[in-house]
Amino acid sequence: MRIAVTGSIATDHLLTFDGRFVEQLLPDQLDKLSVVFLATDLQVRRGGTGANIAFGMGVLGQRPLLVGSVGKDAADYLTWLADHGVDISGVRVSETLASPRFTVTTDNDQNQIGAFYPGAMAEAAGIELAPFGDLDLVVVAPNDPGAMLRHTAECRERGIPFAADPSQTLTFLDGDAIRALVEGATYLFTNEYEAGLVRDKTGWDDVEVLDLVQTRITTHGAGGIAVERKGEEVLRVPVAPADHIAEPTGVGDAFRAGFLTATAWGLGLERACQVGALLATHVVETVGTQEYAYAADRFLARLASAYGDDAAAEVQPHLA
Repeated sequence: MRIAVTGSIATDHLLTFDGRFVEQLLPDQLDKLSVVFLATDLQVRRGGTGANIAFGMGVLGQRPLLVGSVGKDAADYLTWLADHGVDISGVRVSETLASPRFTVTTDNDQNQIGAFYPGAMAEAAGIELAPFGDLDLVVVAPNDPGAMLRHTAECRERGIPFAADPSQTLTFLDGDAIRALVEGATYLFTNEYEAGLVRDKTGWDDVEVLDLVQTRITTHGAGGIAVERKGEEVLRVPVAPADHIAEPTGVGDAFRAGFLTATAWGLGLERACQVGALLATHVVETVGTQEYAYAADRFLARLASAYGDDAAAEVQPHLA
């Protein structure tokens, strides 16, 4: 099963300020704001929704095609992805723009001041899927909105099944754009809050959404995963227990990576959710979206512990 993952490829620059922003700001001078915070720590992390999903699939032994746009400054990042099983032939390298970058400073109250530079991501809308040949599934993850709409439209025109994963873009897309991204999807991925945004912005109720997509997958944090299909009972899958909690960024991307990989293996919805949930647990135990350690034997042992020996037995033949 050949899966293309379209989405952002970015780096995160995470700074720490050992203090409180509110103590450095003068309320009556905010219209003339000019302030510098001395950071005590800097961490540079690989990120981007498309890259995170593709990385997780590569770790599990798939070879997903990553489709997106970066700048010339991303050479090392692309090498990293290729070394972890990702086909980077679908990545466009901009001649003029730098790669997308998120820079954020966090204070001792966990307040944040950040900025996102889309950079080369703006050129993703110029990427056509047809030159990449036959595709069995296209994941449309957060990206330049024009790129998301173009990839979705092309999938409909060419009859390619697609997974709608609008995620954080739902906060700034209008109802018409969301409808265009969701209608006809083979899979619709959202978390519980994002599912509410889909309802509010499109005007669709839950029954109408199920009329328009084949499978709706909603994550509920510690409450697990709910899978809905028209005319069928809701399938609920619990999360895989974590040894410890480090940081949640990238958990949803890892779930999608595991789910899509298990689907490519030919496993059913329940097993796919279980594989996704366990890969997500790997991320929540680690700081960084692509920093987790993976070992097939340990993965199988944890899968058996969380979901039973039958689950591990079905997954075992597919793991590298």
